[in-house]
Amino acid sequence: MSNKQAARAPQPVDAERTPLTARKVSFSWEDTPLHWVPDDPFTTHTINVLHLLLPAGERWFVHVYKQVLPLIRDERLREDVIGFIGQEAMHSQAHDEVLPHLREQGLDPTPYTAQVDWMFEKMLGDRTPPLLGRRMRRWWLLERVALIAAIEHYTAFLGDWVLNAGELDRRGADPTMLDLLRWHGAEEVEHRSVAFDLFTHLDGGYRRRARTWATAFTALVFLWQRGIRFFMANDPTVRHGRATFRDFHRRGRRGLLPSTSAVLRSAPRYLSRAYHPSQEGSTAQAVAYLAASPAARAAERRAG
Repeated sequence: MSNKQAARAPQPVDAERTPLTARKVSFSWEDTPLHWVPDDPFTTHTINVLHLLLPAGERWFVHVYKQVLPLIRDERLREDVIGFIGQEAMHSQAHDEVLPHLREQGLDPTPYTAQVDWMFEKMLGDRTPPLLGRRMRRWWLLERVALIAAIEHYTAFLGDWVLNAGELDRRGADPTMLDLLRWHGAEEVEHRSVAFDLFTHLDGGYRRRARTWATAFTALVFLWQRGIRFFMANDPTVRHGRATFRDFHRRGRRGLLPSTSAVLRSAPRYLSRAYHPSQEGSTAQAVAYLAASPAARAAERRAG
């Protein structure tokens, strides 16, 4: 990045940075019902899509970032990226462990997860040397770094939302599932700046940021609505399962899902030239939840 670009670069809020630690959590799903938001399969399955996307997606993050490590010239950023890799690996594992529980409940996600695996491993995977020269391989690596920065904008957005989604508690949502989501969400808020800082360090071009945001947002919306429809169509307890935008919008207004307006407002924030992830969410809130999370506390006791 040139000196002129550096002068215009978005400035982080230093008080929002915290050392990153991978917490080796584990969850027991034997008492969690299929519809862990009582009497609301749509909300349950909309959030359940995370279990379909994240195992493969976060393994892909780790794979790309291991390739990027030799290119990092800032030691503090290198430390953050290593911490990010550890946390993302645990996120992938924790969500992957939910899938056998879904199968036991009569909902086999394999047809959908196989497609997600193909997308991350093949379509977004490495290109072999005969197909791409050295310059194009670096372009493809930077393109994926920028895609991860855009995706992490939305994982942090969701993390901040679930930490504040009190309506889920009021509706009697399963506490173990809520702890998984809030432990994960808190760590997404905790490390929300790392992907963007890495992109800025290696490239930072605005056109690439905007282009990859458009790709990431479109792909997330497409995959998410397909995942909801897959779950609703294959849920053995739901007759004539349907999933519509109206269902999503109504539950957003009730606080059971992110509101449509909040999702839409997130786009111009990321596309602002003054954007930096540290300006959003609260590290203090995230760290406070991690100090109270049953799974994170159990992991700390085991480590101690």
